[in-house]
Amino acid sequence: MQLSGRGVVLSVTASVLFVLIPGYVRELAPLDGLQVFAQRVLWSIPAVLLMVTLARQWRVLGAAFVRLRHETLLLPALLLAAALMGVQWLLFVWAPLAGRMLDVSLGYFLLPLAMVLVGRLFYGERLRPLQRIAVLCALVGVAHELWLTQAFSWVTLVAALGYPPYFMLRRWMRLDALSGFVLEMLVLAPLAIWLIQAHGPVGVFDQVPQLWWLLPGLGLLSALAFGAMMAASRLLPLGLFGILSYVEPVLLFGVAVLVLGEVFDPQQLWTYGPIWLAIVLIGWDSARLLRKQARRGL
Repeated sequence: MQLSGRGVVLSVTASVLFVLIPGYVRELAPLDGLQVFAQRVLWSIPAVLLMVTLARQWRVLGAAFVRLRHETLLLPALLLAAALMGVQWLLFVWAPLAGRMLDVSLGYFLLPLAMVLVGRLFYGERLRPLQRIAVLCALVGVAHELWLTQAFSWVTLVAALGYPPYFMLRRWMRLDALSGFVLEMLVLAPLAIWLIQAHGPVGVFDQVPQLWWLLPGLGLLSALAFGAMMAASRLLPLGLFGILSYVEPVLLFGVAVLVLGEVFDPQQLWTYGPIWLAIVLIGWDSARLLRKQARRGL
């Protein structure tokens, strides 16, 4: 399978893994959003180091540390990337506990449009005809939501606008998916430790012993999902990567309504309907791309 084919598979896999997290977070009571975020960061470190071991990439990780010592701008770029990613991680585990997962879902519906715009303006990427039609359909849904609500919640805006500068920064840093993820987790680790020590509930592991296996599971799930997403972002054109991101908010929408019990306004069918049509078109276009690549590989 060629690079873009692997990228499509990795992107869809990442979306499916990410969608498991909101329901998983609900099982971590009595931890609140901040504590789940902190624990997620810490437990992701051994999980991603295990992935580095299995992928035999310790030499690549070592080379990333060498670059940090010799490239002046790489460290501040890493600190900024970790901060941008940390905000998104915190939002993603706070939203299901606060009943705001539909707002996050809408933000992720807007995110691919932002990614397509970034790809077009900064990287000169062009969309294929079906991709252009899909973007127009998505814009219809977005326009209806603006007309219906007259505004977006801050949760939606953070979800939609936070990732594009992060992905641009990661591309500029030229770090592979696993090494970059390890470095970002190490940057966030001191904050996570402080949050647990200063604000964590006392004796929570004695009160809820299942946290001893639930939290490592969250770390492994997070590492697998984020590693797949970052690998896909390096293999795919930014516009196509952004459009494939529609898979996740569709699944998140289902989780928010069917699993988390959030209320869906029927008027929003005119928001989600065109966007769902856009996803069908992208899925069809991606399937055609994979078939063409498979034929060329024969």
